[in-house]
Amino acid sequence: MNSTLIQMTLLIACGAGWRIIKPAGLSAEQVRLPLTTVVYYLLLPAMVVEVLWSADIGTHSLQYTLLGTGCIAFAMICIWLVGRLFKFEDKRLGAMILAAAFPNVTYLGLPVLEQTFGSWARSVAIQVDLFATAPLLFTVGIMIVRHYGEDHSEGRRPVLSFLNAPPFWAAAVAVGLNLNGMVAPVWLAGVLQKLSAAVVPLMLFSLGLALSWKAVTVRNFPYVVPVVLIKMLLMPLFAVVLLGYLNMEEHHKAPAVLEMAMPSMVLGIVFCDRYQLDSSLYAMAVTVTTALSLVTLPFWHGLLMAG
Repeated sequence: MNSTLIQMTLLIACGAGWRIIKPAGLSAEQVRLPLTTVVYYLLLPAMVVEVLWSADIGTHSLQYTLLGTGCIAFAMICIWLVGRLFKFEDKRLGAMILAAAFPNVTYLGLPVLEQTFGSWARSVAIQVDLFATAPLLFTVGIMIVRHYGEDHSEGRRPVLSFLNAPPFWAAAVAVGLNLNGMVAPVWLAGVLQKLSAAVVPLMLFSLGLALSWKAVTVRNFPYVVPVVLIKMLLMPLFAVVLLGYLNMEEHHKAPAVLEMAMPSMVLGIVFCDRYQLDSSLYAMAVTVTTALSLVTLPFWHGLLMAG
């Protein structure tokens, strides 16, 4: 795990370094948008097809869904109770709910699991994302940000419109091929493998581009502390407890819990900007939880492997 995180950190540092140096005069935002667009529309769907086409899809897929949705709901309730207790402003509370509840299961979770447990663990990250995290984010998550934020658009997109997205189309195709026993031709498998190979480094590099230490301010510190405690401590602890009721296979447990121990997702900043939530608070939560994950992830990994 330590060796894996060193590699991950260096790739993230490349993105953070670009934000400072700005080679060829290109800012981090100018570089990140085309990179994440290519990953989202081409590379990630290719990986989804490659992984889910040959994945062992069965009872544990439902267990990933129950684990992910249960942990996210638990984190939402915890941070909502904190917000109600201390009477946080709506725009701050909305950002805090997103930051505390939704982990970075793909952009950081996928490379960490793959490097730590092997290529088979990519299936864990993808299934947790597509069967639990993303559906909740684009339904309940959007309802929350609409409630706590402001929506100045002329019309609202249906909450289920997230299904019309490349990764979900890719997942539907891959699961259909998998369940029907279709075998990928050698040439197609080779193409998918080569496209998939680019996902991890580009994800980590774009994550580094998104991190900004300028967002770390004293003003936001009291609001980030409960997010950190819930996201990095209580949520994975709840995952361990919940696993006791899911009867999951032993070798699937550690990757699944580590997914719940991942830092706040980067995508949430888009929702904060879109719905006028506290974007600087959310950016600080992402930066701080990502930095702390370099310590907390080895801790949870050691604890899980020892158990």
